[in-house]
Amino acid sequence: MTPLRIFISSTQKELSEERTALRDYIQGDALLRRFFEVFLFEDMPAADQCADACYLDEVRKCDIYIGIFANEYGNEDDKGLSPTHREFNLASELEKYRLIYVKGTDDTIRSPKMKALIAEVGSELIRRRINSCEELIAAVYASLIKVLEERELIRFAPFDAASCRNATLDDLDNEKIIRFLGLARRGRGFPLPEDAEPLEVLTHLNLLDNGRPTHAAILLFGKQPQRFLITSEVKCAHFHGTEVVKPIPSYQVYKGTVFDLVDQAKDFVLSKIDLWTGTRAESTQVPTKYEIPQEVVSEAIVNAVAHRAYTSNASVQVMLFKDRLEIWNPGTLPPTLTLEKLRGPHASVPANPLLAEPMYLVKYIERMGTGIRDMITRCRKAGLPEPEIKLDSGFWITTIRRKQSRGQLKTHDNTPDGTKSALSRHQVKIMHNCIEDRTVADLMKIIKRSDRTKFRNQVINPLLDAKLLEMTIPDKPTSSKQKYRLTDKGREFLESED
Repeated sequence: MTPLRIFISSTQKELSEERTALRDYIQGDALLRRFFEVFLFEDMPAADQCADACYLDEVRKCDIYIGIFANEYGNEDDKGLSPTHREFNLASELEKYRLIYVKGTDDTIRSPKMKALIAEVGSELIRRRINSCEELIAAVYASLIKVLEERELIRFAPFDAASCRNATLDDLDNEKIIRFLGLARRGRGFPLPEDAEPLEVLTHLNLLDNGRPTHAAILLFGKQPQRFLITSEVKCAHFHGTEVVKPIPSYQVYKGTVFDLVDQAKDFVLSKIDLWTGTRAESTQVPTKYEIPQEVVSEAIVNAVAHRAYTSNASVQVMLFKDRLEIWNPGTLPPTLTLEKLRGPHASVPANPLLAEPMYLVKYIERMGTGIRDMITRCRKAGLPEPEIKLDSGFWITTIRRKQSRGQLKTHDNTPDGTKSALSRHQVKIMHNCIEDRTVADLMKIIKRSDRTKFRNQVINPLLDAKLLEMTIPDKPTSSKQKYRLTDKGREFLESED
């Protein structure tokens, strides 16, 4: 952003020390120098220009006018006005943001015209009296911080509770709020009636700040959340190996509300990991099981989306490798928690409480404070190592190990004749679409694949090897007229799912 320009008015020699000290402080402060630049007449280079005209030009350019008044009035022009008085008048006329400081408390020693100017100023705005450079700096610092707050350049409220800059109630989707209301009532007994107005729901959830939507409101119910919070998106990538290499076989950037982000990222992972399908030997329901429990996948993604640092310029990243699932989200632990404490019972300390509460109400978060322990328990039951959690360079990284690489048929008794296999979700989808003869191009479109070689190696060939699919022209595997269809064994497999 362009720094706000400060004009420090006073050509009085008696205040040279105060002006210089104030300029040096603003330019040296790590926060203020990001947002402000200062003009002092002492810093002006020599020029063929009237000094008074130059000062007035600077008043016109400035965003903030700081007037420091002491005892002297200054040299008067033909209208009887000093440079300081003219600068103040112009700042007032142009409706500049004005901060006035009066040095000293003894008005009896001031020149009559300075007393009159101070009285004039006092009739228009609040002035602050100071006695030293230190008092001046402290007073100006407090006022400039207030300026930054008013312009929403800095905030002191928690991120999710602060109003979203430039957002209005029109940027919220009322249908999403109404849908949430129904889910929250059924899921957790949300107390508002089903016919409650969206504004009433937002108020009940503390999602408004002086009538304006907060960041949490935009993330939960916004029509286009990323219009205001660009990096709130989730990036998902799938790698066939164990390292990040380009080109990336599958890459998606998901946008939308936090609910959309969780659903889309979870579906991305589940569509690419192995799914075991059993038989009805013990129940009328066909059992299914992902190689990584879907509750673990969901919990890890929900944690990343709900508890990330939204002030970071980084996005949540979900990366699926041959041997592991990694989820990176910008953020760190609250001061009261450690990585070791997360593994045991601990209090819930959500980074974004106003964001987490609605997600709890619609059961995206089951029980706040138990998510990590639930992930550990479910991974153990699935025969997986415990999730690994670490903090690195401003990121919270959750790693979940896989049993084996995707695309390999696993050993489970899931076919009627006892043949041992387990299929990925995509492979099952391909089989359902091979009841009629299909070309490889047709099948690639069904699961949105673009690399023919990888598609054959990872999806089609394992199904051929397991004799679940067969070629229509087996003697000519590379024929341009080649198609694929279900075998009798494949049909029996699908029937056992129904």
